[in-house]
Amino acid sequence: MDGKDAPEQPSGEAKEDPVQFDPSRMIGIIKRRALIKELASAYHGECRKYCQDLLQLQRKWEEFQYIEKRVAEEARQPVRPAKRAKKGF
Repeated sequence: MDGKDAPEQPSGEAKEDPVQFDPSRMIGIIKRRALIKELASAYHGECRKYCQDLLQLQRKWEEFQYIEKRVAEEARQPVRPAKRAKKGF
């Protein structure tokens, strides 16, 4: 229990040498990167399409709501009878 105990020596198995640069791994990395970019582009295009569809549906819905509101307002206005009765009835 002395403070002068032998320092712990890390075993050779626990400590690994740094990985050497392997150019063949770069090819795989570049291919994966290209695939990710391609997938991102496809996903982005799909998202834009869905957003445009959603925007169209929102515009149609707002137009429909406006028409319904206008029709409801016109229905609420009282119809005034004519000032003169029509002859022949």
